[in-house]
Amino acid sequence: MNYKMLFPIAALVAIQTLSAAKPTTTPPPAAKTAPFFALCMDTHDAKKRSLAQQAEMLKELGYDGAGHLWLKNVPERLKTLDAAGLKLFHIYMRLNVKPGNKRPYDPKLEEVVKLLKGRKTALVLLVGGMKPSDTTADPRAVKLVGQIADIATKSSLDVILYPHTGDWLQNVGDAVRIAKKVGRKNVGVMFNLCHWLKAEHGKDLENTLKAAMPYLKGVSIHGADTAAEIAAGKGKWIQPLDSGSFDVAALLKMLKDMGYTGPIGLQCYGLRGDASDHLTRSIAAWRKLRKRLDK
Repeated sequence: MNYKMLFPIAALVAIQTLSAAKPTTTPPPAAKTAPFFALCMDTHDAKKRSLAQQAEMLKELGYDGAGHLWLKNVPERLKTLDAAGLKLFHIYMRLNVKPGNKRPYDPKLEEVVKLLKGRKTALVLLVGGMKPSDTTADPRAVKLVGQIADIATKSSLDVILYPHTGDWLQNVGDAVRIAKKVGRKNVGVMFNLCHWLKAEHGKDLENTLKAAMPYLKGVSIHGADTAAEIAAGKGKWIQPLDSGSFDVAALLKMLKDMGYTGPIGLQCYGLRGDASDHLTRSIAAWRKLRKRLDK
């Protein structure tokens, strides 16, 4: 037998085998799970946890970070979240567009923005001072939001307009209108399930999100009953994510299909008792929702 002839043949067979085994196309990358953080989890916590204890709890439960109300105690919030390896996603602040108001926003803003350089934390504005949706305040609002956007730019931060029931900027459409008029890349809007249900009565979700998408930089969710049930006094508004008749999965599916890939906040305002209890329920519900969406 000519063994010398066998080696080239064996090598050719091996090459053909490897070539056949090699996939012809590159598999798609795994779906990226949106960051999930908690906000207002401390406002009604029966345990009255310190900022350090809040960070430890969120880390233990599996949240990616937190939102922070107002401009006080920001250094401590950053320190405690950093220690837990978590991110500060949002800082919420008020803006007053009433004409003649000499202090439309907290003067500590400049100082806080310096602390946030390089962190990609967003400044989220609750805008009041006038009757809801009164467009006569648009010019002043555009000017003030532009000023805040300029300050935010110094630390490469986004500014997000937060629709809030009863405020001047109450509806998602109000936020879109002002963001469009401001015309800055770092100014966007937020969709808040709770305020859309309350102020906009849960109407026309798909078109509301479509109009917001070019500017959408934030979303908050929670468990809830439908707007009709809430209006009739038969439903509950903000609940843990595992309860309520409103279809949160359908909302998340709609956002995914429209291309939203940003962070999702869990609204916890008004949830009483030990915050750990409802946060545990909500993170479990979030994981189930993500599994359904990622299929």
